[in-house]
Amino acid sequence: MSNVLRLADVTLRRGAKTILDGVDWSVDDGQRWVVLGPNGAGKTTVLQLAAARMFPTEGSVEILGDRLGTVDTSELRTRIGLASAALADRIPGRERVLDVVLTASYGVTGRWRESYDEYDTSRARDLLAAFAVDQLVDRHFGSLSEGERKRVQIARALMADPELLLLDEPAAGLDLGGREELVAALSELAGDRRSPVIVLVTHHVEEIPPGFGHALLLRSGTVEAAGPLEEVLTPQHLSRTFGLDLEVERHRGRWSARAAGR
Repeated sequence: MSNVLRLADVTLRRGAKTILDGVDWSVDDGQRWVVLGPNGAGKTTVLQLAAARMFPTEGSVEILGDRLGTVDTSELRTRIGLASAALADRIPGRERVLDVVLTASYGVTGRWRESYDEYDTSRARDLLAAFAVDQLVDRHFGSLSEGERKRVQIARALMADPELLLLDEPAAGLDLGGREELVAALSELAGDRRSPVIVLVTHHVEEIPPGFGHALLLRSGTVEAAGPLEEVLTPQHLSRTFGLDLEVERHRGRWSARAAGR
């Protein structure tokens, strides 16, 4: 297998604060990873490095065969699909849903003078249909529910046919029904061999879609564990990661965790 993403002894500081400290992590072609950890563990920072939107203070980051600092990041980013709250905040509320997806082809977040052909429009509609939001094509992005926005963002992230798909807490803010619909959609995406390598950030093991096979646990900017789910999502690793004695279960491909003895 070839590396799609590799962080080698990565440290990132902001002023006197160390956000990541000596992180080693590699993602190979065909894999589906989940990144877990408490608030402030460094999950979003790792994803921003993987998206070529941040640079490490020390160490090296290689993405799709290119090393940050030696490559034009504007070109590299066109090969990466990203869905995050920060990106969603830059999408104009009055942008049509269809245009929200289409504009990903040019890496912009608002329709201006770009031109799109019939293939582009058809692909955007197909992606919206894949996430069951094709009926919203003429709605304004700002009028959507949180669950609808999340699914539109993932469709957008796939528009440019990326080689690496990064999802930052896609289930955050969703109710139970919305979360389960999204998990099912992501599970289907993960099971498709044509899908790109996927990295999903979350706080909750319950949000890990079936079909994901690897996990990275972060605690205070360091790696607690990384590897196959069965080896990483143990009571010992998760308890150290979240600072609480936890019990972990797996049932029909889904994970759950709760405080021990409760």
